[in-house]
Amino acid sequence: MSVNENTRVALREMGLNAYEIDAYIVLLEGGQMTAMEISQVATVPYSKMYEVLNQLKEKGWIKSSETRPFKYYPVPPMEATRFTKLRLEDKYLNWENTVAENLQPLYEKRELVERPDMLILRGQQAVLSKLEEVLKKASLEIVIAAPEFAKPIITLAQPLLGSGLKKTVKLKLMAAGQKEDWLFLKKYAGLNELRIRDHMFGGGVIADGKEAMLFLGEDKPTLVIWSNHVGLVGFAREYFQFLWASSATA
Repeated sequence: MSVNENTRVALREMGLNAYEIDAYIVLLEGGQMTAMEISQVATVPYSKMYEVLNQLKEKGWIKSSETRPFKYYPVPPMEATRFTKLRLEDKYLNWENTVAENLQPLYEKRELVERPDMLILRGQQAVLSKLEEVLKKASLEIVIAAPEFAKPIITLAQPLLGSGLKKTVKLKLMAAGQKEDWLFLKKYAGLNELRIRDHMFGGGVIADGKEAMLFLGEDKPTLVIWSNHVGLVGFAREYFQFLWASSATA
């Protein structure tokens, strides 16, 4: 049975157990065979053989002759895979409908469960305090989009960006303006990449893809918002990636 482990893993993920995999591979190599012949070659106990074969038939991987002695033969692998895909898609739809009908209403009627928050921050101290909290909490990734008007805030946050981040955090920073004005940031050990662009309307900080601080304005921050709303953070992350792709490496 010359099949590598990756193939066996894939078959297990598609719902076949070890006996079923061995029996199917034997049929691929041997063609039509009786249950006894499969049992002997695949070393599957004969007492379990018919259970294994019936499961393979039900899952769409083998077929059998109509007359005795029954002989079993494999369905082409790609045909069996497509059948499995359709079967799993049907299962997923059933799971989704069951969850939507029975569990989602329980979540929605509870007032205390994970309500997203949003804060409007006023004043430099309030912004810096929240920024410190966000940066210290992050454990995986921080992305920063810094328009020119945000340079004073980023400068004041230097101690955190330099040594206050967890060692596991990857930092990506995109800034607007002159390259020379931002090169001081390249000294930070945690900074994976610095990119520069000519102009940026607004900016912000996104931590672990879970919470965001948004700086909105043209010449100065006219509005700073913090939120952990999934949709808002996701939109901010996508917009950052869009701008990042068109920015130059510093």
